Amino acid sequence: MKSLNTTYCLLVLMVLGTFLTSPLFGRDYSVLDYGALADGTSNDTKAVQTAINKCSESGGGRVIIPSGKVVLIGTIYLKDYVTLFVENGATLKGSPDINDYTKDTHKNRYKNEPHMDRCLIYAENAKFFGIEGRGTIDGNGHPKFFNRKTGRPMLIRFLNCSNIQMRSIQLINPAAWTSAWINCNEIVVEGIRIKSRVNHNGDGLDFDGCNNVMVSNCSFDTSDDSICLQASDPNGSCTDIVINNCIFESKWAGIRIGLLSRGDFERVNVTNCTFKNIKDSGLKIQMNEGGAMKNMTFSNMTMTNVPRPIFMTFCKQRAHVDAPEELSPMHYMGDMTFENFQIDNRMVEKNAVIAMTGLPEGRIKNITLKNINMHIAGEEASESLSKAEVKELTPDVLEGWWPEFRRLGGTLPASGIYLRHMEGVFMESVKLFTTNDDKRSPIVFDDVENIDIHRCFVNGNKIEMTLTH
Repeated sequence: MKSLNTTYCLLVLMVLGTFLTSPLFGRDYSVLDYGALADGTSNDTKAVQTAINKCSESGGGRVIIPSGKVVLIGTIYLKDYVTLFVENGATLKGSPDINDYTKDTHKNRYKNEPHMDRCLIYAENAKFFGIEGRGTIDGNGHPKFFNRKTGRPMLIRFLNCSNIQMRSIQLINPAAWTSAWINCNEIVVEGIRIKSRVNHNGDGLDFDGCNNVMVSNCSFDTSDDSICLQASDPNGSCTDIVINNCIFESKWAGIRIGLLSRGDFERVNVTNCTFKNIKDSGLKIQMNEGGAMKNMTFSNMTMTNVPRPIFMTFCKQRAHVDAPEELSPMHYMGDMTFENFQIDNRMVEKNAVIAMTGLPEGRIKNITLKNINMHIAGEEASESLSKAEVKELTPDVLEGWWPEFRRLGGTLPASGIYLRHMEGVFMESVKLFTTNDDKRSPIVFDDVENIDIHRCFVNGNKIEMTLTH
């Protein structure tokens, strides 16, 4: 009996040993073990890539950028089952030499921007991988190294990948966008910080044709749009997106949805977010390349110094680099709710408005605005356009470029909300407060059908329907 028990114990130990040493539990692969000097000046691309390859080939684990080290690299390629782990106090830094960035990392999908085709960290057709750690990935993208002539590499680009996690990392100083996620699915981004102010077009997170995306507890300080949702492929969609508990500060827009919009957008929820010191728009929602956009909810937003809390356009324009020259017909844009907004734009001189405009042949449909508190400075003297003077966002007005707010032609005739070419607008408990005596109407409807408005006020006085047309 004793010998049987001994044999049994040995078998158990052997089985446990097999599991404990198997790839199922993963391993750590320090880049120092593969030749990285980690002195911040030597090029350690080969060592980092070797560690990634070995980790993936062995079944997965973590590739470690060690604390207290600065590891300088050119383009690296992430692989299946690899977590690039940048330890607290460590920096993974981009090379200042454009020749260290390869040319086989797909491309930027916007027209007229091939200078942003290269990138620092790339993955294609990879699965179950990620970037984690409390350290820093520094793109080192200063203009003295990178410009339109030399090329401006993005920090991160993932193409046709799935089951990706990005957690706790700090991403700074990209030469162009911080990240482009193209045709990816099952994405979790949590607790990261992005600061992209050293060069131009410094987008934060750009999800193009992605599905099942969750972004939470992140902060952004960007020189362009902080988060973008896009759909470049007419056969692809950007669906099932959740963004919550994030803080946005940007030289352009906080969240932009559309522009690249050949495919569809559906089931997007944004909640519990803070926007501050935005130069252009808090929520910039634009449908212009033929797809459909619907079923979206935006709730519990706090905005300070955000000139256009909501700017929505439905028009016709070509944005994708491979789109045909002929403009696509307008399909559908609508079914959206904007609820529980606290807006303080008293420091914005004019055009501190919520603006939505379609075209006569493409109307924005079924929009709800509810529980909106909005403080503005207002204009002491009215120098605004009349309704007839506000330009339509037609191709000749856009002149081959994007439907930006300035294309409307000047100061809008509304002090608070301007809506044009829409059908089905429900508005309840909208409260506008002006510091100065603004002569403009607080709410202006232009070619808007099926309006239902309840309990809306300006400086405590109820806004009557007859005064808003």
